[in-house]
Amino acid sequence: MSVKGVRITHIGGPTALIEVDGWRLLTDPTFDPPGRTYAFGWGTSSRKIAGPATALADLGPIDAVLFTHEHHDDNLDAAGRSLLPRARVVVTTISGARRLGENVRGLAPWTSTRLEMSGRTTINISATPCRHGPPLVARSPGM
Repeated sequence: MSVKGVRITHIGGPTALIEVDGWRLLTDPTFDPPGRTYAFGWGTSSRKIAGPATALADLGPIDAVLFTHEHHDDNLDAAGRSLLPRARVVVTTISGARRLGENVRGLAPWTSTRLEMSGRTTINISATPCRHGPPLVARSPGM
């Protein structure tokens, strides 16, 4: 594949806009304002201390949203969820796709999906397994 140019804009936290060969891909959309606390269970939480560098309204069109997991609001918050219907496609885990529904592709670890559009280079998106937390943290059933 011949890449014409890549631009990555860090928006905040896990959120980045990746622009490559005319594609606009957004990772883990978090656009809530600062101040929210996100609970993860077992007494754990995080508090958002900074807002996004780019407002959701200023984002422009998004071809695909890619996210690691949707069951923690620090990777897909309320404002980020409002963006999903605007994206041509959403790619996440199989369990996440079941929970989110329409225009969502769920991938098992080591599988891929293709993003295709006339006049653009085809992009392959591959899922890699991960663990959310330090080495002693067991995999969550929802991941």
